Amino acid sequence: MLEISINTPALLFPAITLLMLAYTNRFLSLATLVRKLHTEYTHGEKEKNILNQIKNIRTRLNLIRYMQAFGALSFLCCVICMYLIFRSWMMLAHWVFAFSLLFLLLSIAISLVEINKSTRALELQLSDIEELSAGNIFKDIFKADD
Repeated sequence: MLEISINTPALLFPAITLLMLAYTNRFLSLATLVRKLHTEYTHGEKEKNILNQIKNIRTRLNLIRYMQAFGALSFLCCVICMYLIFRSWMMLAHWVFAFSLLFLLLSIAISLVEINKSTRALELQLSDIEELSAGNIFKDIFKADD
């Protein structure tokens, strides 16, 4: 079995903390948007677009909750793994480190889903502008400026 040192799980600390910071920033921007949409909704602007945005945000908030939870579990497993290595319980340390990597993988995978939902939310926001047609990345890149 491959030997890991106490430095191995410590290498994940900066990555996990930066991910958690990014997730928190996404959460805070969504919280601001929720407050804005709530104000619009309570002031009588009960358009279908606002309701669809609120539904999308609710889904994204749940995804961010899971992203943060799996990120925190990954961080916790790294700390536990370091303790297990310190105690020379290497077999258990390997398993805990594997779970740490798995939780980090799940967190990043859920982040990709949330990014997709975020993009759809922006498309929904722009859907009421009739001049915008459905974009295609290749058309947008190679389109000549008018």
